[in-house]
Amino acid sequence: MGPSRMIRHTLYIVIATCTALFSCSQKSDHGDRTRFTKTDSLTESYLLLQDSLLHAWNVMARDENHKLEALHELLQLMLNDPSFNKQEILDLGQRLEQLNRIRFTQKSLANSHVIDEYDFASNSLITEVISLPKGNADFMNRDETTRLIKRVIKSDQRVSYYRLQYDIIATKYNKFIEENMKWLDDIEKGHGGEKKALFQIAAQ
Repeated sequence: MGPSRMIRHTLYIVIATCTALFSCSQKSDHGDRTRFTKTDSLTESYLLLQDSLLHAWNVMARDENHKLEALHELLQLMLNDPSFNKQEILDLGQRLEQLNRIRFTQKSLANSHVIDEYDFASNSLITEVISLPKGNADFMNRDETTRLIKRVIKSDQRVSYYRLQYDIIATKYNKFIEENMKWLDDIEKGHGGEKKALFQIAAQ
């Protein structure tokens, strides 16, 4: 092979190598961009689901707080009324305090017995507190009494609705986790694929 042909051959190899490397670089860059775009999109969806879950939980918790506050105010009214048995009202007050202590969290939601215990204690307490003054016409005719009783009843009627709304969002969240398991570490480091527990309220 002559010198000129050797030079041309060498240049060809160099050009071919550079072209191959450039092509690989382009593919790598394209792959990285695709992964980043996919991660960004999934992260946005993930954060929206998290925000929706937190909002649904806070709305539910806030309404439960209002119900318990109304029960407390109602007991205080009865405690200040001499027509009621003071010890009986104090006993109901202690049960209300106990109800606050056994309230469930998003983590304890996984234990259905915790929910059952809270619901049983809450329902029985509400029934007793609302039933207690029914034989006292003067007390029942007060505007404050009527307002508080209505507040407790309406809040209690919303329990199933708010739990259902939470379950709907939590189910979407869990489906997202199932479908995007391989991306989770990119979305949130150390996520582990943990799903959210549900109330499992059936839609009417």
